[in-house]
Amino acid sequence: MKAKLVSLAAGSIMVLGLLAGQPQAQQNVLNVFNWSEYIDPGILKDFEKKFNVKVNYSLYESNEDLIAKLEMGGKEQYDVVVPGQYAVPIMVKKGLLLKLDKAQIPNFKNLSKKFVNTSYDPNNAYSIAYQWGTVGIVYDKKKLKNPDQTWGLLFDKSKQKGAFVMMDSVREMIGPALRYLGKSLNSTKPEDLKQALDLMVQAKGRSLGFDGGVGARNKVAAGQAVYGVAYNGDCIKMQDENPNIGYFVPKEGSVVFVDNMSISAGARNPKMAYAFINYMLEPKVGARLSNYNRYATPNEAAKPFINPKDVKNPGVYPPASVVNNLEFILDLGAGNKLYDAVWTKLKAR
Repeated sequence: MKAKLVSLAAGSIMVLGLLAGQPQAQQNVLNVFNWSEYIDPGILKDFEKKFNVKVNYSLYESNEDLIAKLEMGGKEQYDVVVPGQYAVPIMVKKGLLLKLDKAQIPNFKNLSKKFVNTSYDPNNAYSIAYQWGTVGIVYDKKKLKNPDQTWGLLFDKSKQKGAFVMMDSVREMIGPALRYLGKSLNSTKPEDLKQALDLMVQAKGRSLGFDGGVGARNKVAAGQAVYGVAYNGDCIKMQDENPNIGYFVPKEGSVVFVDNMSISAGARNPKMAYAFINYMLEPKVGARLSNYNRYATPNEAAKPFINPKDVKNPGVYPPASVVNNLEFILDLGAGNKLYDAVWTKLKAR
């Protein structure tokens, strides 16, 4: 009997020890869920060293993938997530994001006023801007010289100049089709979306198909495609390795996006998540991020440390003539279902 009591006591001590160790173990781990190729690995290493933490870094290729993952139980798997601006209100409605305590983000003061109290997240209640950029066309300068800067390269058979790639992202792909038609990329008119679907179905049949965010850029660089739909920073970054890579925003207009740092509603380590967001807002860290990604920074305090070459590059910081022809993708509420239906039909054909 005594032996049994001793055994039970020892077992209880072991269980309590394991339970006591769990919070401490979690404090030393930060789980980040972000877009691919979207941070300087050195930033993560320096953060790990400074805060004595292990960063687990996972990737996704679209806002839809992010939302689906968190809805399927991922809220507890990740601490920091990086949604696009139109995904923020959707995720808030679904209860996927933690309301931010900005007292734990003193570097919030470094954010440019343009990204404070935004329309998609009043008072930055759930998000802090990370990077901003555009969607346009990446192309091979050797194979496509002096291109007509139009979405017609995709949507008009007579203007096609070779093999091209479409982006595997709902709003970033439907939006260009709508702009080519002279419509808002946030239109919820069934007739507009029907016309956009027809254009994309035809384009799909003449294309190399769909690929993720960096897919078109990689295929153009590899000589597998002449051009494709891409994010500007991915293309500008590739130009350092391959000067034959070009990028432009079509004259019909396009998407301007803001990606944001948020904390998952089920975060197991919110304290370290706050530390990470605050760290990313440090001036030199923010500049290091943009100098690596080649996207524009929303961090006003970081601008003095941005590569001067990028500041002058219209592909990174577009001129007013281009900016005035850009649109934010918005959360359309019930209208989102229309876009999902169009996308489903497009993929099925």
